[in-house]
Amino acid sequence: MVDKKKVEDSALQEPLLNDRTSCYENSSPLSNANCFSVFTFSWLSPLLALGNEKTINLDDVPELVGDDSAKGTYTVLRNKLDLYCSNLGEVSSFVLAKALLFSAWREILLTGLLTIVCTFASYVGPYLIDSFIQYLNGRREFKNEGHFLVSAFILSKIIECLAERQKTFRFNRVSVRVTAALSGLIYRKGQTLSIQSRQVHSSGEIANFMNIDAGRIGSFSTFVHDWWKVPIQIVLGVLILYKNVGLASVAAFIAAVLVMLANVPAAKQQETLLMKLMESKDGRMATTSEILRNMKILKLQGWEMKFLSKIVELRKTEEGWLKRFQLVIAIVTLIINAGPIFVSVATFGACVIMRIPLQSGRVLSAIATIRVLQDPILGLPQTISVAAQTMVSLDRITSYLRLNDLQMDMIEKLPSTSKVAVEINNGCFSWDSSSTPTLSDVNFQVFHGMRVGVCGTVGSGKSSLLSCILGEMYKVSGTIKLRGRKAYVGQSPWIQSGNIEENILFGKEMDRERYERVLEACSLKKDLEVLSFGDQTVIGERGINLSGGQKQRIQIARALYEDADIYIFDDPFSALDAHTGMHLYKECLLGFLSSKTVIYVTNQVEFLPSADLILVLKDGMIIQSGKYDQILAAGTDFMELVGAHNQAFSGQMDSTTERGVVGAENVRSIDQENGALEENEKQNIDDTDETLEISAQLVQEEEREKGRVGYKVYWKYLTTLYGGALVPLILLVQIIAVFLQIRSHYWLALETSNDAKTLILIYVALACGSCICVFVRAILVLTVGYKTATLLFQNMHSCVFRAPMSFFDATPSGRIISRVAGDQNYVDMSIPFLFGTFFVASIQLLGVIGVMARGTWQILIYFPVVVICIWYQQFCMGAGRELVRLAALTNASLIQHFTESLSGSLNIRSFDQEARFMDTNLKLINTYSRPEFHYSVALEWLGLRLDILASITFALCLIFLISMPSGLISPGVAGLAVTYGLSLNDLQARVVEYFGHLEGLMISVERILQYTRIPSEPPLVIEAHRPDHNWPSHGDVAIHNLQVRYASYMPLILQGLTCTFPGGKKSGIVGRTGSGKSTLIQTLFRLVEPTAGQILIDGTDISLIGLHDLRQKLSIIPQDPTMFEGTVRSNLDPLEEYKDEEIWEALDKCQLGDEVRKKEWKLDSLVTENGENWSMGQRQLVCLGRVLLKRSKILVLDEATSSVDTATDNLIQIRLRKHFSESTVITIAHRITSVLDSDMVLVLDSGLIVEHDTPKMLLKNKSSLFSKLVDEHVRASRN
Repeated sequence: MVDKKKVEDSALQEPLLNDRTSCYENSSPLSNANCFSVFTFSWLSPLLALGNEKTINLDDVPELVGDDSAKGTYTVLRNKLDLYCSNLGEVSSFVLAKALLFSAWREILLTGLLTIVCTFASYVGPYLIDSFIQYLNGRREFKNEGHFLVSAFILSKIIECLAERQKTFRFNRVSVRVTAALSGLIYRKGQTLSIQSRQVHSSGEIANFMNIDAGRIGSFSTFVHDWWKVPIQIVLGVLILYKNVGLASVAAFIAAVLVMLANVPAAKQQETLLMKLMESKDGRMATTSEILRNMKILKLQGWEMKFLSKIVELRKTEEGWLKRFQLVIAIVTLIINAGPIFVSVATFGACVIMRIPLQSGRVLSAIATIRVLQDPILGLPQTISVAAQTMVSLDRITSYLRLNDLQMDMIEKLPSTSKVAVEINNGCFSWDSSSTPTLSDVNFQVFHGMRVGVCGTVGSGKSSLLSCILGEMYKVSGTIKLRGRKAYVGQSPWIQSGNIEENILFGKEMDRERYERVLEACSLKKDLEVLSFGDQTVIGERGINLSGGQKQRIQIARALYEDADIYIFDDPFSALDAHTGMHLYKECLLGFLSSKTVIYVTNQVEFLPSADLILVLKDGMIIQSGKYDQILAAGTDFMELVGAHNQAFSGQMDSTTERGVVGAENVRSIDQENGALEENEKQNIDDTDETLEISAQLVQEEEREKGRVGYKVYWKYLTTLYGGALVPLILLVQIIAVFLQIRSHYWLALETSNDAKTLILIYVALACGSCICVFVRAILVLTVGYKTATLLFQNMHSCVFRAPMSFFDATPSGRIISRVAGDQNYVDMSIPFLFGTFFVASIQLLGVIGVMARGTWQILIYFPVVVICIWYQQFCMGAGRELVRLAALTNASLIQHFTESLSGSLNIRSFDQEARFMDTNLKLINTYSRPEFHYSVALEWLGLRLDILASITFALCLIFLISMPSGLISPGVAGLAVTYGLSLNDLQARVVEYFGHLEGLMISVERILQYTRIPSEPPLVIEAHRPDHNWPSHGDVAIHNLQVRYASYMPLILQGLTCTFPGGKKSGIVGRTGSGKSTLIQTLFRLVEPTAGQILIDGTDISLIGLHDLRQKLSIIPQDPTMFEGTVRSNLDPLEEYKDEEIWEALDKCQLGDEVRKKEWKLDSLVTENGENWSMGQRQLVCLGRVLLKRSKILVLDEATSSVDTATDNLIQIRLRKHFSESTVITIAHRITSVLDSDMVLVLDSGLIVEHDTPKMLLKNKSSLFSKLVDEHVRASRN
């Protein structure tokens, strides 16, 4: 075993199961900060300074404590919901919004007070401008009036800055809390959903609720006060206008109301389009998640490009809604920019009509007021738009929260003194409340310590019976009672990301003695010894770097370590070879669990004689029950199963009969068997798996760029579309727009002596020209953004789908999903908008500086200030960039844990681990929130300092103006400089803030571009080496000196194999777990490329032809049966190559025709995500149907009947012999009977061929390994 220090010191990814602590555990600088530090955000300075010294890691980021932590805020929200509604299933959007509001009421109240202060402070400047211009004209109201006015200007700006920054900080704090609380709520709901509810939303859709919708609701906190703030702003603005232009202010008020009303239809349209956009995004993500889970089968079948085209089609639908949504945004942008102009025209037009004189001071004061009014005029429509989007997300989440849960009161608890362990009386169960019962008239009683075997044909209800004991089904009637804790082992192993030890312990404390006993019982010690990291080896997603047998043994070990009272096994030994399966059956069920209650489903009759009670199921009913000999004597259905088991041996070859295959009367209880396995055989069961010794963990730390976002990333983004030709045009149009806007204000301020009508007409012309330019700019920006996002999407997905399987083995799907969901969403929606606003704010800032420079040349002091601003920006963003990257990385881990928990929810509930997983989820949410929160604080830290620098610059300009001799500068020019100067700090802050946000979001582009550089598989088609249309015509497979390793740092798995599989013959490949069987098949399909040697099919070197030309000519039934969400038709014929008649024929051949005909929609019957509404055996039969349709010359069966009963297995073998009599059939089988009638048998051991001959010849040699394997299987079936 490996030294743990070596593991701790290795720079590898920390698995999700690890409970990693931070150096800031239970400590936050914010909680210990004084008032000055809180107001100036100085408490964050140490982290920012550290970011300039080194690349910060997660350990460097302070913890969130108290109400800021995910656990704290989730608890508060849950308590509020419990207070407002008795059942989460009855929650409405209003109730959820109310609970969220009152969960953070203190912060919201404080932000309300800050909003009032900020609002009043922002109107001081416009109110005083007229007085300031009159002062410059020589009018003096009192002594030191100039100094008073300057002090009032500066003080109001400083108060506004401080209040604005604190307000934004508090809003961000609320946003983080709301997002975390909702994420926790969504996760918790995912752990309680009923099977029927699970079919409503795929795991990808549910991940979107957490990844997108929760964040959108959290972001709405910024707008929560707008409903009352906007009226106050409008009233204050109108009062100031009334002071300057009298009754013309009424026209301004009416115009402002009309502008706001004009945005209402656009906001409603935005809501509708966003709903459609999110629905299409959900559909795409659901399909993407399913494809990523099943990429191996897609590549084996050569279907990956077909499924890529399915995603592309879904994306086209999404793009259609995105394009319309962006067009509405462009229209809103036009209204936003036209609004202040319309108000100005209405105001000054009313002045002309009412003959109110347009004096320079009053005009400038009005302009300044209207510029401030621009916030509520534009803000209210934006608030309505964001509120509409938030309502969409609220509705989506509440509809999810209202889904039906499992029946929590379904199972009655028996007292600990009861001798009964499980009891079901008159039980009737279904998968949902409205469907026909799946199980009916269920009655049985299990006493403590009994072993209960459950058997039956495919689809008889075996797994359903276990599910009802676990409380997973809907109880129609009857009672079900259990005593004690339970542990569950499923038919398909569920392995969590983490190391092997963590998967076995599953949250329990380490008991070394018990742990070692479990490893011994599950034959895992030998496996761990050959792994460089031992039981600290990090397992890839879904145990991708383990064989099927290893995954199943780890899952069994998890159950054994649990030390439960009731053990429920759903045919876990089917994934193991006969010898290993029998060893685990004896060591685990008959040995380790001899005193426990064990209920096990099995398709292998040899595991039934030792059962104290056997339940035989048919059509959802228990048709026989009793001990083995009793129900065997009764005949009927159980006799058929046993007969099929014996038939698998008899008639194959005489030698097998001679070796002791006997009739049903000789199959006795295994625990009465005399003697034991020979010592050397006992050692052999621990033979290694195909992972063998490795020098590095398979799952490495996710790639993370460091330092500034590279110039190349910006350049690549801007030049992706038309080589960047539209970008200069965007800048030019915006420069013209700003120039026309400034010129219009100059015209109004300095040309008041002109005819009033001429004044207004020219102002309108200039302003309208500016509006048209803004609209053109908006269209161009959105066009560039939308088309660039599309190209990046296509490039990324092409590279991902063309990546080799080694990429998917080493890359958790959460990492990929975080890019195709979260990062792509930023590229679609946020980055184009931010680029546009950054360009606009930058050009407007230059315009403001130009206007101020004309009035006061001392504004040139601003340029040294700019240098300081840049220094501050660089100082802040050193840590800021890394915080954004850390947020992206931790988000991937959060999604990974979320999707794993959804897929393993049955296992989590079975082990009563919901609380632990919920706690882990909250910790991961906290881990994600930490960098997210501190990045938002970093922006406020920077913004406050830039505001102060801008205020100092503005103050110096004002002091200069009041200090200059009268008449040196035109009061109109000076007044315009002051008017524009009022927005200096706002624009400067916006430029830096937008750039900071942009740099943060450009990390999404950076991450997407990473996935456009993934090394690709060999070409799908090589035109120069395309095989003939009828290739392969014979099906000869010749292997010469084949050597294979999975990575350059790993040892050889296949060590120079040379053999031939004759065309048209049936060949079997056998060997103990880990001998190299599956690796050989993967090499045949070129999922793994050989290190040396070659494989020839009909004389053609398969390495010289395209992958699709190879894979589409081969057929395989894989070990893990896979069905995709869709219909029966689309699952059998995804490439749409066959007629319905051919599909029905294939269904009949694989024994599913009658089952499908019973369904209402026949071939169009629904298949849910992962085929969960079909049994494991039925899924395997569907896989058989696929190959029967394809009728390839070469067929590979990779333990293809492990999930069906022996009778069905015999039928499948008969069908295969009949329909593939002229094909080359290569079979890997755990059931030795599947290869007994093969023409040739290849025996592998540790990557070498040890035997290759006919079964008859191999069986004659009693010392052959094949003969021993047959003996082991026979010994398991007899006394």
